[in-house]
Amino acid sequence: MLRSLGQRSVTGSDEDPRVAELRTAVSRLRRELATHPAEFPDRGIAEDELAALAAMTVSGIPEVPRLRRSLLLIAGSIGSVSALAPGLREVRSAVEMFGDPPRR
Repeated sequence: MLRSLGQRSVTGSDEDPRVAELRTAVSRLRRELATHPAEFPDRGIAEDELAALAAMTVSGIPEVPRLRRSLLLIAGSIGSVSALAPGLREVRSAVEMFGDPPRR
């Protein structure tokens, strides 16, 4: 379970809990997408962006603008596939935990 933003896990790991939550949500949606039987035109885009999000969780705290861009592409790619909506919501919630990108 996640704690408040900014708090670290008590398991001895220095990993940001937001990153762990994002990794879990992305992994779950990738599995759901891989097992979804229907083909749709933008499936490759969703798979590529989910892979990019997964890679971002390995290298520390991801850049918020890049997270949001990937989320937008994934949502546009699989947004009409209702079976994937719960997994997409989880990824969106995980991305939102990183806050808004800085204003210029």
